[in-house]
Amino acid sequence: MSSTPDTAETRQDRYDRGIELLTRIDGEAGQRVVDSLADVSPELGHQIVAWGFGEIYRRPEISPRDRQLVTLGMLTALGGCEPQLDVHINAALNVGLTPGEIVETLLHAAAYCGFPKALNATFVAKKVFAGRGLLPVAAG
Repeated sequence: MSSTPDTAETRQDRYDRGIELLTRIDGEAGQRVVDSLADVSPELGHQIVAWGFGEIYRRPEISPRDRQLVTLGMLTALGGCEPQLDVHINAALNVGLTPGEIVETLLHAAAYCGFPKALNATFVAKKVFAGRGLLPVAAG
């Protein structure tokens, strides 16, 4: 008895699918991250795109907007992730979150992560908002 395998997917197929979504969500910032790895760990760049975006971010059970809320909370909780917060705060704006919603998310994180981590994340948000002409943020 022979079985027919599922449609084969190549490494390049996964990468192509991921880069399309990465570009849609992160714009040029995501590509800059991948490019910055080319001379030290191109495989890490490939996996960010192929697995992170081609597989995980593409799953339909959570919207891109909700994924960014979760990501902002987790990066804030981890601490020391300011470069990644910069990329993901921009991504959050790109997928429809407002500056007020982002600020509220980071304020909420203070209760679970502590004020230092929430402050650091909020200062990254302030930098992103300033760069995009979104300051001052209206009070909630």
